[in-house]
Amino acid sequence: MSEEIPVFFTVNDDFTPYLTVSIQSLIENADKNNHYHVYVIHRGLSDKNKAALKKMETNNVKIDDRMINIDLSIIQDREENYLKVDFFTRTIFYRLFLADMFPEYDKGIYIDADSVILSDLKELYDVELGDNLVAATKDNSIKYVEPLHVYIKDVLGLPFEEYINSGMLVINMKAFREEHFTQHFLNLMKKYYFYCIAVDQDYLNEIANGRILYLDDKWNAMPKDHKYDNEEIKNPKIVHYNLFYKPWYFKGIMYEKYFWQYVKDCPFADYIQTQSEQTTDEKRKVEEAKFDTLFAKCDDLQKEDNTFKHAAERGEQIRLTK
Repeated sequence: MSEEIPVFFTVNDDFTPYLTVSIQSLIENADKNNHYHVYVIHRGLSDKNKAALKKMETNNVKIDDRMINIDLSIIQDREENYLKVDFFTRTIFYRLFLADMFPEYDKGIYIDADSVILSDLKELYDVELGDNLVAATKDNSIKYVEPLHVYIKDVLGLPFEEYINSGMLVINMKAFREEHFTQHFLNLMKKYYFYCIAVDQDYLNEIANGRILYLDDKWNAMPKDHKYDNEEIKNPKIVHYNLFYKPWYFKGIMYEKYFWQYVKDCPFADYIQTQSEQTTDEKRKVEEAKFDTLFAKCDDLQKEDNTFKHAAERGEQIRLTK
């Protein structure tokens, strides 16, 4: 029997229907000779959703849900921790605690629930991490979005070219544990509560900077705003519907065909189709307007003193160096 490959997702009840699309795509593209153990990490799911996920199991894809057992009270509902500037959820932080939750694994794959998987994941799992903390792709979705370039440079203090998207990660779980990644993250948060745009992603970029293995963009192809960039990645291996570009909200976004390709065989197919049909133009306008709010916050944060860049300039150890 081949080595079991752990794949982690984090989710809440509201997002479970869309997660099933991701899992369905994983199942359909998994080599039957490879064995996967999918873990759905949550703070509490309904029995209905748990049963629907479990029913998706196949001979080579095992599925279990797991309640997060880490005290996250330090991660407070405050503006500095808002995701994309408009709401708070601890779910986005769970990926940073996987190494502690699963000491039986030295390595694992994390994928955001708003993704579809178009290739067998063993190729991804087999990348040699060496001393790197994670393998990931650069954030190609904001390649031509100047306000975010300025934010990364002037607020985070990082070169834009080194900034990764955390929606797909190969995690060096052994190194996370040995070097106390989680405790370092919590210490930084408790001490500073840095202002951020993408909180978990920004902390990961800061702590792991210099110890990231950069992967081909095919492993995390993200829709982009046509105003900035019309170039699609050919033959993507994973598509991640990042930011506000959800195919159940918008029609005509990049890579939407891949999402709908897998919906039909999911346990929530009717629900997802109905949600799409009932999304109003007003709802779409609300989602689109969030970009303006995001860009405004990028501008505001350049005036803040409580930033990663300023802390590093004062001598704070942010990175985990080997």
